[in-house]
Amino acid sequence: MSIVRVDSEAGRLVFGMIDIACTVGRGGACDADAKREGDGCTPRGLWSIRGVLLRRGTVTVSGLSLPWRWAGRWDGWSDDPEDPAYNRPVRLPRAFSAESLMRADAAYDVIVVLGHNDAPPVPGRGSAIFLHLSEGRPTAGCVAIDPADMMRLLPLLMPGDGVEIR
Repeated sequence: MSIVRVDSEAGRLVFGMIDIACTVGRGGACDADAKREGDGCTPRGLWSIRGVLLRRGTVTVSGLSLPWRWAGRWDGWSDDPEDPAYNRPVRLPRAFSAESLMRADAAYDVIVVLGHNDAPPVPGRGSAIFLHLSEGRPTAGCVAIDPADMMRLLPLLMPGDGVEIR
């Protein structure tokens, strides 16, 4: 298992010889047990990489070892603590609140799904914690990096790798 290390205070992501800028949540980083839905905080901890979602027609990635799939207009992620599918991928439209994975900006053109609060999900303890593309501003609780940096990093990641947020 290899670890992608995120220093939330310094705004740096390090993996092997890669040392790049990153952004975290608008609320900074917090202990995972203090994470709450909508607080804008990036949870500290070691999170397994679950897989990758890509927006068709926006990125070209080759040599990916991680499990991946194309995301489409019907793809969402439940962020409603009342939803039995909380912090899980869901199909849109949905009766419960869910974030669309087809955002108007490019942030979700590449989504690396992190295993925060998913085994099993605890309602209200945070959902949709991803490593995604940076839009030059703090996130809602994810880690974000420049698109060119993501394209360098993705082919190096392997099943079983994790992201440690400190």
